[in-house]
Amino acid sequence: MTATEAERELAKHLESGERLVWSGVPRQGIAFRKSDLFLVPFSVMWGGFAIFWEASVLTSDAPLFFYLWGIPFVLVGLYIMFGRFVVDARMRARAAYGLTDRRIIIVSGLVSRSVKSLQLRTLSDLTLEEKIDGGGTITFGPAHPAARWFAGAAWPGTGSYQAPAFELIPSASEVYRRIRDAQVNTR
Repeated sequence: MTATEAERELAKHLESGERLVWSGVPRQGIAFRKSDLFLVPFSVMWGGFAIFWEASVLTSDAPLFFYLWGIPFVLVGLYIMFGRFVVDARMRARAAYGLTDRRIIIVSGLVSRSVKSLQLRTLSDLTLEEKIDGGGTITFGPAHPAARWFAGAAWPGTGSYQAPAFELIPSASEVYRRIRDAQVNTR
């Protein structure tokens, strides 16, 4: 999604008299995160062993059960080695972020559209994680303790562990400042 498309998408969700202050999209393409320092070696070990197992079974006279037993492990291994990066990139390609004079709006979803709205007046925790290049992530609300292991949205069923966020946005500190200013102006 481009910045112009994001602005059009967000405009659909504005309330009467509400004004869009900032809109943006997350960084596009494949993205590596801190959690990948653990997940990449783990995925290679898992996937490598599963593929080795299945190849060994296929070249032996093993019973049919063993042929079938390894298939789910190979599929999971391929997903955690490669597929999660593709799913994450596609999810970010469909995301739009907005800051209005009243609230935060996050439009997301791979198959269906989901709209998350957070009122600026009641927003308590605001966390900025900024990288050297100025890009970063702004998280709204407290993070679940398990969230660091599921960084990124490409793990099925982990959405409830992740706090809403403007993820991998350019000029993160500038957007953070705008959110703080908008909060002051709504009180």
